[in-house]
Amino acid sequence: MLAKHTVAEVLNLEVLDLKDLANTSWHLRALHAIRKCRTQALGGHLDWCRTCGKLQLQFNSCRNRHCPTCQGHKQQQWIAARRQELLPVPYFHVVFTLPDHLNSIALADAKTLYNILFDSVWQTLCCFAKNPKHLGAKMGMIAVLHTWGQNLSLHPHLHCIVSKGGVTKSGYWKKAKGKDHFLFSVKALSKKFRGLFVSKLRKQLPGIPQALYDKLFSKKWVVYAKAPFGKPEHVIEYLGRYTHKIAISNHRILNIDTTNRTVTFSLKNYRNQGEKTTQTLSKQNFIKRFQNHILPKGFTRIRHYGFLSSSWKKEKLPRLQLQLLDKDLETTAVLTHQETSLHRRCRHCKKGILITLLTFDSRGPPFDYKKIATRKIQKYKN
Repeated sequence: MLAKHTVAEVLNLEVLDLKDLANTSWHLRALHAIRKCRTQALGGHLDWCRTCGKLQLQFNSCRNRHCPTCQGHKQQQWIAARRQELLPVPYFHVVFTLPDHLNSIALADAKTLYNILFDSVWQTLCCFAKNPKHLGAKMGMIAVLHTWGQNLSLHPHLHCIVSKGGVTKSGYWKKAKGKDHFLFSVKALSKKFRGLFVSKLRKQLPGIPQALYDKLFSKKWVVYAKAPFGKPEHVIEYLGRYTHKIAISNHRILNIDTTNRTVTFSLKNYRNQGEKTTQTLSKQNFIKRFQNHILPKGFTRIRHYGFLSSSWKKEKLPRLQLQLLDKDLETTAVLTHQETSLHRRCRHCKKGILITLLTFDSRGPPFDYKKIATRKIQKYKN
């Protein structure tokens, strides 16, 4: 089902003011990419389905990671790759949230603050995991950064998938203690996380007034943990909800009022048990809030740690998978192939694989593109 309105539509209606609204040239570049997505401005390609024979003229996507239109295919590819890496063990979903006192720093120096967040979370978990009383092994973690709340306000938090167990120094898997609760005390985690984060903040961003640190220590920091997933496929399904999410999806935009220059979108009020409601913002305020969630150039928002890190994937991880051999691993290659090819399936027959016959730039397809397509199709048939 196609969305009634899109973020690109809002940006195109305010295109003359984007330069004044953008915080940096990087933000401006991202906003322009999103508004041009799947339009003639980016060129396109002509596809042919070998099964049903349909010709499909499509404009190119902008491929920007903040674009609501471009994330579906990337999400499927990423999930397929992770299926090969996850061990057949239970995993927890843990969320680490920064207090809103740090929002001003996030706007001024997002790259440094968010790097501190990633480092502090992993070091916090490692401190507990290395302790023999808790686990005494190296854990694995996949962390995904989200910076938004439902109303597009700044709300930085880290979604983490953490293994229920770890790898000992001798290279063997060690099960964690406990059943349905998290590995470690959430209260203890919160205090350790706050201490490590503030320590790193003092070193990397000197000049922050003491009054801010007093506020940070006056509040309880939020660490939330859910019960473990039973099987790796449940983790994969759950990860798909978080890995390639952006600040707001097109489906949440309910109305764009061109007369009053406002945007109305849906949201859930989690302070009131997830009650569904709506909010209306001016177009300019909507754009300002949206761009606050455009990450710095080159910043990695999905990171892998421990036995799920890139340094383990070539040699050590396959050995661990053999130790914990599971039937699910036998079908990995087949599932991966199927999932990675989904984005090239014909949208008409849902079965055929699309073949690109020709590409074109912003001037559009050649006037005789159908004749060109016919000649190329004959070569494939022959």
